[in-house]
Amino acid sequence: MTDGKIVVGVDIGTSKIVTLIAKISSDDIVHVLGVSEIKSSGIRKGQIVDIEDAVSAINASLEAAERMAGYSVSKVVASIGGSHIESQNSKGVVAVSTPEGEITPSDLQRVIDAARAVSISSSREIIHVLPRNYTVDGQEGIKDPIGMTGIRLEVDTHIITASATSIRNLEKALGEVGVDVDAIVFSGYASSISVLSDTEKELGVILADIGAGTTDISIYVDGSVSYSSVLPIGARHITNDLAIGLRISLESAEKIKLYLSEGQKTKTRIEYDEEIGPKEKESKADFVAKGDEVDLSHLNLPEEIRKVSKKTLIDGIIRPRLNEIFTFVGIELKKSGFAGQTPSGIVVTGGGAKTIGISESAKRMLAMPVRVGLPKGLKGITDEIEDPAFSTAVGLILCGSKIEETSSLPFGITLPSLPALRLGKMPQKVISFLKSFMP
Repeated sequence: MTDGKIVVGVDIGTSKIVTLIAKISSDDIVHVLGVSEIKSSGIRKGQIVDIEDAVSAINASLEAAERMAGYSVSKVVASIGGSHIESQNSKGVVAVSTPEGEITPSDLQRVIDAARAVSISSSREIIHVLPRNYTVDGQEGIKDPIGMTGIRLEVDTHIITASATSIRNLEKALGEVGVDVDAIVFSGYASSISVLSDTEKELGVILADIGAGTTDISIYVDGSVSYSSVLPIGARHITNDLAIGLRISLESAEKIKLYLSEGQKTKTRIEYDEEIGPKEKESKADFVAKGDEVDLSHLNLPEEIRKVSKKTLIDGIIRPRLNEIFTFVGIELKKSGFAGQTPSGIVVTGGGAKTIGISESAKRMLAMPVRVGLPKGLKGITDEIEDPAFSTAVGLILCGSKIEETSSLPFGITLPSLPALRLGKMPQKVISFLKSFMP
């Protein structure tokens, strides 16, 4: 394991905490070494609400991934989400510094710093400054101006900000676990990196990452992120609706939702393969494809529900909530100002993307092409992570794979401004190490 850089991504979500450990080979191929998925605790709607519970869950996830990978984690790339995430677009202008007028990387850094100088509340911090395109002496639409000649350099950027309190709580939780933070990445942006194709980004596309408590929105236009936001609604609302509608516990409702999702996944795969005959199509996902009732007897629910009307379950409970989610996505698209500029349609990912009927609801409410996005770009132990629920974690690894051991970070990632360390808050193993140097 000494012949490649190790990257660790920790996706801290409302329902689960996912840790991926990967090795970056010399030819930039990313190999997954360890994966863990632990039930989340102390996190609500993407934000930490109980430090102690969150630390325990994060630590359990890291330890499970460490055991699989045979590697001890010291630093991580972490996700941040929640409805506190906001974005805006900003311009920066500088004069090219070299006498010959050749644009250098330092000029790019200066113009991005100029764009960063926007007025934001003292309660917020910038987590990304993402260049959209550059302009050199009036020539627009330049993606990489390094080496070009000019006098005036301009940049259009997309700036993503987060609540300073949420950032501090995330830093504190990871610090108490005993790991350093390489970078903090907006979860919706991380998912877009792992799921979207270059063609989709160039044509214009919406990414909707439906988590348990929130839905992350990233809109790409002309190859660059142009709008980011978070909706305070997610797949857990569907679970709540099932629990209320069927008068069952949340645990039973979640089992039913996952069962339907698995059936939907099987059905989708069969229909995609045109070589499979009609008999085999009928033999799988029958509870979705035909009949008026869904058989739940094998789930062994404590409420002893055996069968439920498909019309009640899917048409009466699940579909209205999905329609509501995509109605909000449509409102967000209009609010962004980029309506009509996303011919690639919408790519739905996240754990909520496995919900039965999701593609149909998205098509109905948004009237645009829809696909469910799976993470790509990794090798190694990939069977488990070829799932929409792992899109953010894979994106974190891809972000981390580009981080060099320098002060400048890719993708507009910002290092956390760690507060002064206090001995009482340090992990126990660090305290013991420091005490060994004391007289």
